[in-house]
Amino acid sequence: MSNVALTKVMEQMKLENLTPDIDMSSIEITLPDINRPALQLTGYFDHFASERVQIIGYVEYTYLEHLPREEKLKVYDQFLGYKMPCVIYTTRTQPDEDMLQLAHKYGVPIFRSHQTTSAFMAEIIRWLNVELAPCISIHGVLVDVYGEGVLIMGESGIGKSEAALELIKRGHRLVTDDVVEIRKVSDVTLVGTAPDITRHFIELRGIGIIDVKTLFGVESVKNTQNIDLVIKLEEWNRDKEYDRLGLEEEYTEILGNKIVCHSLPIRPGRNLAVIVESAAVNHRQKKMGYNAAQELYKRVQESLSRGRKD
Repeated sequence: MSNVALTKVMEQMKLENLTPDIDMSSIEITLPDINRPALQLTGYFDHFASERVQIIGYVEYTYLEHLPREEKLKVYDQFLGYKMPCVIYTTRTQPDEDMLQLAHKYGVPIFRSHQTTSAFMAEIIRWLNVELAPCISIHGVLVDVYGEGVLIMGESGIGKSEAALELIKRGHRLVTDDVVEIRKVSDVTLVGTAPDITRHFIELRGIGIIDVKTLFGVESVKNTQNIDLVIKLEEWNRDKEYDRLGLEEEYTEILGNKIVCHSLPIRPGRNLAVIVESAAVNHRQKKMGYNAAQELYKRVQESLSRGRKD
């Protein structure tokens, strides 16, 4: 099961820690969902999702402020008695001393965010969905070409890194070389990134390791990118029939998601960077509703129809 350390959540979300004495080193978030404990603060704990991050917004805060102290203490004790990763106050609200004391008793970290509740919820859910998404590492190169995430795959030494380097020189951006970490953010979205240790580096056989960010500038690299297209490089095979029209899309499956895939045969003299650029632009055109292969097929059919009439 994927997880993310609570300390990382605190840093990423820029949270103010109101209980610094509580040890958070072993606390991990395992779910991207959050919970606003409105019903729980009224005493209803059936189906309480205590394993989620708990968000107390302005509505919950004002409700608690109107409760008598004895009743409030009872609510706090019941609420914090459940095992939960943390409680986050939003919209500049502030927990009272009773809440903080009971939080220390039960070892529940309390944080505060200056963001509004809706904005904070949207941001933390989006971030946790990425961090906790199913993840695999594959061998390949990921490049942002005209805004399209192109994953270049193939056997070692076939020319993936060289193609990526040429694309970088043509103004496109490198995401990762050699190892691509892919996360399934949704049933239609895969996000690729680089391992921290190899980020911005490319290996070129005969030369060694180069730092793309240092050589070509910060505009030549990118940390993450949605994967829109897969290009598989392979040695030219005379006996294999390669697609020459593109009327029907081919797909490859990654983490259960289908991604459009083109098999690209390698021969001396072929400019891989230009071909990859063309594939990316063509894919973008198809997403916008224009398919060149279908347009050609339509013209041919119309020409044949006119010929029969004549």
